Amino acid sequence: MLVSALLISGLAVTAAVPAFAEDYASGAIKSMKTAKGEILTDAKGMALYTFDKDAAGVSNCNGDCAVKWPPVTAAAGAKADDELSLVARKDGAQQWAFKGKPLYFWKGDKKPGDVSGDGMGGVWHLAKE
Repeated sequence: MLVSALLISGLAVTAAVPAFAEDYASGAIKSMKTAKGEILTDAKGMALYTFDKDAAGVSNCNGDCAVKWPPVTAAAGAKADDELSLVARKDGAQQWAFKGKPLYFWKGDKKPGDVSGDGMGGVWHLAKE
């Protein structure tokens, strides 16, 4: 089970992420209670999502998809944990994954606690423990 504030050294996001995450570095992935149940968020409470079209340990969200759904990327030298692993992206970046599922932000979420990307296109879902 993911602890409520699991520290991940080197956690960062790409430049394509929304403004709320621009200074996000050396943060945490934590769990948070919402109206949709317990979900995974970044240190600031921004919801994290998974994509049904990803394969275990493989991100299939690139290009325009990654602009809309910015991947939660890891800084060089970041170390995986029990439930958090690293996935190599097509652009060479490393992306955090939870239980093998790559993690993303949704550009439509504007503030902590927003979960507007859940169910989008029938293939995007809130990341849950």
